[in-house]
Amino acid sequence: MSGLCSERVAIVTGAGRGLGRAHALALAAEGAKVVVNDLGVGLDGTGTETGPARLVVDEIVARGGQAVAHGGDIATTEGAASLIRTAVEAYGRLDTLVNNAGFLRDRMLVNLDEDDWDAVMRVHLKGHFLPLKHAAAHWRAEAKAGRAPEARVVNTSSGAGLLGSVGQGNYSAAKAGIIGLTLVAAAEMGRYGVQVNAIAPAARTRMTEATFAETMAAPADGFDAMAPENVSPLVVWLGSAASVGVTGRVFEAEGGRITVMEGWRPGPTADKGARWSPAEAGETTLKLLAEAAAPEPVYGAR
Repeated sequence: MSGLCSERVAIVTGAGRGLGRAHALALAAEGAKVVVNDLGVGLDGTGTETGPARLVVDEIVARGGQAVAHGGDIATTEGAASLIRTAVEAYGRLDTLVNNAGFLRDRMLVNLDEDDWDAVMRVHLKGHFLPLKHAAAHWRAEAKAGRAPEARVVNTSSGAGLLGSVGQGNYSAAKAGIIGLTLVAAAEMGRYGVQVNAIAPAARTRMTEATFAETMAAPADGFDAMAPENVSPLVVWLGSAASVGVTGRVFEAEGGRITVMEGWRPGPTADKGARWSPAEAGETTLKLLAEAAAPEPVYGAR
């Protein structure tokens, strides 16, 4: 390995399994000291088990790396604050935050309970906001003390957040919210030496292998395009000092493909210079739509 993250201290949330585990191992392989956070919940967010985080720590240490486990709930103020404290107390600093924790409670909208909405919003959106808030406060204090950080945040969105996904109204809304949070954080925190980006990965995890079983199945031989380890090199690079100048961006990562997502941009437009009548507005809108690019298909319904 190149030692791209040598001497850096990284936090990865939801790192007990799947993408988070792959990111933690990849960061450690490049020299980072890693705080492995995982609450050990089931696929639907219920239950707690500290074992997964500890197993990843043991794996990193067995490979000659350094890591500590954190089993707190990062969707609470105390859990998020203790996550940052763990990094600083264990290793004296914090350089990289990878927000990855999440789970699913998929339902069609008419069957989606309020509790299922709240639970998914809590772990994905609030679970990004609180660690980011406490890490940002730490980095701001460092900058004001004259110790300008080369800090990096990698948030985890999804194709569902970019395009929507049938049966995943709560998840899609949360993942779209993460993109908005990423853009605001990048704008606000740049002055303190913090870069904030987001990825929208496609990989085989507990969340995807049940929902998209056929697509996510591992091949009998050859390149495993859906292996979570394929996404981690981009996360490692974004989390390193080598990514200087890259902030406020969203990337799709799948297999051997990396795509820069360009987001909402103005398309065809018309300006009357005065108020439209409803009929005029409708007629004009139809003309503009005829000139516009066709929308992308809904994620999961391709």
